[in-house]
Amino acid sequence: MCSAGIPTPLPELETQICELAAHLNAATCRWLTLVAEYDARGGWAEWGVKSCAHWLSWRLGIGARASREHVRTARALQALPLVQETFARGELSYSKVRAITRVANPETEQDLVNLARHATGAQIEKLVRGYAGVISATREHAQALEQRQRLDCHWDDQGMLQIEGRLSPEAGAAFLAALETTEVPDSEASPSAKRAEALVTMASGEARDCELVLHVDAESMRSDRVRDRCELEHGPTVAPESARRLSCDAAMVPIVEQDGTPLSSGRRTRVVSRALRRALRSRDGGCRFPSCTNTKFLHAHHIKHWARGGTTDLGNLIQLCTHHHKLVHEGGYDVKVDKFGLPRFYNPYGWEIPACGPPVRTVGPSLRTRNRKAGLTLGPNSCRPLSAGDRLDYGIAVEGLARKWLPPPDTG
Repeated sequence: MCSAGIPTPLPELETQICELAAHLNAATCRWLTLVAEYDARGGWAEWGVKSCAHWLSWRLGIGARASREHVRTARALQALPLVQETFARGELSYSKVRAITRVANPETEQDLVNLARHATGAQIEKLVRGYAGVISATREHAQALEQRQRLDCHWDDQGMLQIEGRLSPEAGAAFLAALETTEVPDSEASPSAKRAEALVTMASGEARDCELVLHVDAESMRSDRVRDRCELEHGPTVAPESARRLSCDAAMVPIVEQDGTPLSSGRRTRVVSRALRRALRSRDGGCRFPSCTNTKFLHAHHIKHWARGGTTDLGNLIQLCTHHHKLVHEGGYDVKVDKFGLPRFYNPYGWEIPACGPPVRTVGPSLRTRNRKAGLTLGPNSCRPLSAGDRLDYGIAVEGLARKWLPPPDTG
């Protein structure tokens, strides 16, 4: 609206919308550059969150899926200088950049930027889907090799289980399908780490009806030093705090010993019953650690461990996901109950972690002023597609991109 209450003329309104969009593009590029640096330096870890994406969701109120995409795009831009440069000039929208960073590499980014500058947002999304399909199909065909089946396992010097094996194509496909359909806690870990987490989840699900045995000396269970025995049966030695975490829930049956003599011979003691677990799930609804949104694969954590006199009842239990359960036991984090019965979490420095991030306040010069100081002259046509929505030959475009990396055809 104009100052006199007269509506802004439509051509002027359109100009303002288009110009501000270009300013937002440039600012978003700068923002993603900052996110990439913050992610690389691990600033988010000081708050006990699982990843930079979780920090964005907690601190800035961005949705979980959008946060993951922002971090992925920010990381990808670090290896794509031409995409980043064009984005920084306000010529590409975040939607276009998000799409092309899924498939771009230093050999193809020039072509993809040229296409993105001419195509609409919808066209570049469709083009990227087609190109990604070609890459995926070709790689899968090259990797389809028959192998003899085997599985080798051994414990290394650091107490990690090393697994190496081979499966037939049919068995491998079934195994991968099981991994893909196994839900794991939200994470920004590498695909390899996610598959490992899915494998552990699958094994843990089957192990609920069997026993994982931990041999631990009674004094080690109460203190922070290994006084005598503290090890998994047929496995490596573990730290006392790890033993307390493992024995928090019913998946582990500790055999507490004194001078090598079992004091509790494998009895399922201090176990959270099904009824108590249902009440805990109803009360907490998910992991209680601030910023965490996990509602599956949760552990019943004893706030005061039973080895130190804690009771197995609702007032002394809290739900934590695997990541935050490890942080509370082995990561130096702490949880206490206040006078109102609410859990309060503290990082290793003793700072309380608030339930939500503090409000974001706008400071400094305006967006237009910042962009002018950065040397940008932006107008209503800065981010306009150069083709103005003309039809795009997807077949030719995908073929041209694929030639950048596909091996030449075998003419022999």
